[in-house]
Amino acid sequence: MQIDLRTVTIKPLRHTFDHIARYLGTDKPVSRYLEGSIGIQPKDIFHYRPTWEPEREIFDEGRTKIRMKDWDALKDPRQFYYGAYTSARARQQDTAEANFDFVESRGLVEALPEEVRQAAVALLVPLRHLAWGANMNNAAVCAYAYGGMAAQAAIYQSMDQLGIAQYLTRIGLLLGDVEALSAGKQAWMNDPAWQPLRRYVEDSFVVKDPFELHTVQNLVLDGLLYPLVYDTIVDQVFAARGGAAIAMLTQFMTQWSAETRKWVDATLKAIVTESAENRSIVQDWVDAWLPRAKEALLPVVAIAVSEQAPALLDEVMEGFAQRLAKIGLSA
Repeated sequence: MQIDLRTVTIKPLRHTFDHIARYLGTDKPVSRYLEGSIGIQPKDIFHYRPTWEPEREIFDEGRTKIRMKDWDALKDPRQFYYGAYTSARARQQDTAEANFDFVESRGLVEALPEEVRQAAVALLVPLRHLAWGANMNNAAVCAYAYGGMAAQAAIYQSMDQLGIAQYLTRIGLLLGDVEALSAGKQAWMNDPAWQPLRRYVEDSFVVKDPFELHTVQNLVLDGLLYPLVYDTIVDQVFAARGGAAIAMLTQFMTQWSAETRKWVDATLKAIVTESAENRSIVQDWVDAWLPRAKEALLPVVAIAVSEQAPALLDEVMEGFAQRLAKIGLSA
């Protein structure tokens, strides 16, 4: 008996959902991210107005000065939907846990030079309060932003900042035990070096425009803070002084900053290229908040690197200016 095996090609009747095909103007295969993200913004048939803001709809473009013809233009280049996001973060958490285990099991904390350990505790532990503020701000962006793609990425950013606060807490416990956490809170609340940054964060809590808040937190503050603290001080200055173990403990922050920068830049570039009015609005936000962020970070950086602080901040500012130029803004 002879059996002939043949391949039969079945031509699909369609390659994606109808609303995706209408949006793209063609029926072609698209990623799961686009299939799950395009058109998720509710636009009509709202059941009630928010009791805390009855002059607005529950989803209302009027909450921001930004105007977009297509809110789905605010895509995430990482293509994060829930499944992809949680898978990526699970892999990164596995790496972070391995780094913490390695540092603890090899006794690398005890091998740190005392001045480096003290500088790391003084610089990093209070930043867990700042990360909590960033968690709150991105939750607000998710709650009030118009545009489902921007909102879903903002809540991922919010959860990431909560995770960073937890990692910083673990670093504080590892380097200085519970006393380090208490000292870090007191520094955040009372130390004059931290008060300009604390004021920046608390002032951002009352920013109502979600895309201004996105600019204030994710572009301006994080755009200076992460390259300055983690890429420069931890990975370069501390490592050169015998503190490479601290760089291992903060690897997540370094990688996360480089990754999320792509999303922040992509959304703001889409906004500023939409119209001259949008560009002017975002530029005004940058002009108002960038000097404040720079001024607030200078005394914080000086805690760890003293007289090197102005030079390091100027170096980071140069890189940030180049980043703004690629978006279509200026420093």
